[in-house]
Amino acid sequence: MTLPILVLNSQADRRLKLGHLWIYSNEVDVAKSPLKSFSMGQQALVTTNSGKPLGIALVNPNGLICGRLVSRDEKYPLNKSLLVHRIKQSLALREMAFDEPFYRLIYGDADLLPGLVVDRFGDYLVVQIASAGMELVKGEIVEALVQVLNPHGVLLANEHSARALEGLSEYTDVAYGEVPESVELVENGTRFMAPVHGGQKTGWFYDHRMNRALLQQYVQGKRVLDVFSYIGGWGVQAAVAGASEVFCVDASESATDAVLDNAQLNGVADKVAAIQGKAIEVLKELIASDERFDVVVLDPPAFIKKRKDQKAGEAAYRHINELGMRLLGRDGLLVSASCSMHLGKDTLLEIVRASGRHLDRHVQIIGQGGQGPDHPIHPAIPETDYLKAVFARVYLA
Repeated sequence: MTLPILVLNSQADRRLKLGHLWIYSNEVDVAKSPLKSFSMGQQALVTTNSGKPLGIALVNPNGLICGRLVSRDEKYPLNKSLLVHRIKQSLALREMAFDEPFYRLIYGDADLLPGLVVDRFGDYLVVQIASAGMELVKGEIVEALVQVLNPHGVLLANEHSARALEGLSEYTDVAYGEVPESVELVENGTRFMAPVHGGQKTGWFYDHRMNRALLQQYVQGKRVLDVFSYIGGWGVQAAVAGASEVFCVDASESATDAVLDNAQLNGVADKVAAIQGKAIEVLKELIASDERFDVVVLDPPAFIKKRKDQKAGEAAYRHINELGMRLLGRDGLLVSASCSMHLGKDTLLEIVRASGRHLDRHVQIIGQGGQGPDHPIHPAIPETDYLKAVFARVYLA
């Protein structure tokens, strides 16, 4: 395969040599390799300004990040052979970390496959593609997954906003075999049916697995409130771990219905209730009703999706943390989580501290968590390290 050449400016190769995968448009020598000459998603050989090869990248000529390395060897472009190799590398990590086949199999840049996410639900795989380059080889992606894992079915769940940045249409399609509307997974000894066709993202969020396991240590005999519950990841696991009562709150009726179904699946339907409604409104209603909980879990969607959202997003996190604390009993546990990459760990800790002081309560941090090993962090790409969970004991001093 003869590839077009993407030439970098002098000294612009330093980050790539240090391990980064991204190429910014202002790092390209557009006199030697005009970005407009590349088609969306095209593979290109990246070179230094003097012509030394650095690897192969998928090109987005219209983006600030105009290239992402997929190979550091010019002999290995992105094709089925390289995909099989990368999938096997990723599978080895997951099989080392987990006893059962329920995990994020491919985590984009961190698994050296930028723009590709694959979640595994036993014999079913759900694929999300977020780049034009990966879209161009989606057939090879499916073939490679089938070769390595021999699944019953592969679903392309490509109805997400990231695709718009690459000019890609949204669709959901069964690319191989058959995939039912919902598939089963097991996490921390708890069974769930994940709505892979119509649910959020791939149908499940594996990233908080370790944090949900930590929660199980603190819920025996406790009254638990799970806010932004989706289909009950935190709440149903708390009930299985011995919580006396669990209330799951979500704005989606299909999500709250799924909470009850998943509680039934685990034999804890008598402990779990679901409340449909907007989180802020429900929290305020519970406060007005003088409700109290031993444990409150706050796991909202990303309030800060872009840097321009920083101020408003931090205020939103502060608001829900204060509401959550007001619902805690005398010696309660607040679990405050964030999936906003732009919200730093120190900032979330400060929000929890400030929320406690505003309510004249003492806060003790008894645990902190991040994403599990199926969401490995690329040490040169801070954006791959996005998940945070703070476990805080909150009480009147």
